[in-house]
Amino acid sequence: MIEAHSLTKRYGSKTAVDGIDFSVAAGRVTGFLGPNGAGKSTTMRMIVGLDRPTSGTVTINGVSYATFRAPLHEVGVLLDAKAVHPGRSARNHLRALAATHRIRPARVDEVIGLTGLDSVADKRVNGFSLGMGQRLGLAAALLGDPATLILDEPVNGLDPEGVMWVRQLARGLAAEGRTVFLSSHLMSEMAQTAEHLIVLGRGRVLADAPVSEILAKASDDSVLVRASDADRLNALLVDHGGVVAHVETGQLSVRGIAAPRIAELAAAAESLVIHELTPVSKSLEEAYMQLTRDEVEYPASQTRSEKR
Repeated sequence: MIEAHSLTKRYGSKTAVDGIDFSVAAGRVTGFLGPNGAGKSTTMRMIVGLDRPTSGTVTINGVSYATFRAPLHEVGVLLDAKAVHPGRSARNHLRALAATHRIRPARVDEVIGLTGLDSVADKRVNGFSLGMGQRLGLAAALLGDPATLILDEPVNGLDPEGVMWVRQLARGLAAEGRTVFLSSHLMSEMAQTAEHLIVLGRGRVLADAPVSEILAKASDDSVLVRASDADRLNALLVDHGGVVAHVETGQLSVRGIAAPRIAELAAAAESLVIHELTPVSKSLEEAYMQLTRDEVEYPASQTRSEKR
């Protein structure tokens, strides 16, 4: 488990992380989201002792990272996949890391196979693609078979097969009872990988909840309805307290009446047939944008059409 209490980091007059509290439980994948500049990378760096908090504490399994005598056995970290000597081969890079922690050489071969690096293991890292470099970073994080994984943008540069592999790996490690904490800007992938989310904005926690709860709060509780006589259904639903808008020809957006009740009202009306009845739920991307719309520190300029 990772626990932060009143965790704060300031750089001069700039507050990067503003007194946040959160916990990352073992046995599930916890996603870490937020706009650029929200404080995610700074928080991850403080967890593993690369940045010192201005105030507050953050611990892994009850102790600070600095107290671990053999940290690779405790925590696997991927913060910068490029942090490798470019003249070394992947195998020699992993062997050097293994030697610092008395990790058996056979484990190096295991993580090379696990991360799909077999064909390039003896090639110099400076010739690696972005995706292969990312796989090497993941191999290093897994080298000590740690109980805690902290992964910053682990699918960056990976092809679809690699993205699916990371998803399955993260969920599999969590199922073994490990703590898995990962960040990503790919909302569709996070929706399939994480069970719980922590969302930052301008250094503060905006949400700390299961994915399902965040999606439920973002939902507008509307229902899309298509019927044999949309105008007649419109009048019927308004009479029963619904708020109805025409979406397109023959299709209505209804608020204030749940889908089962809409079906009951239509069934009770003579010759009124429902062709579509779809409760509308927001995607994680839409829920995330709703949460963070006022917390973007570096907003993109509007397009010409948006300015009109």
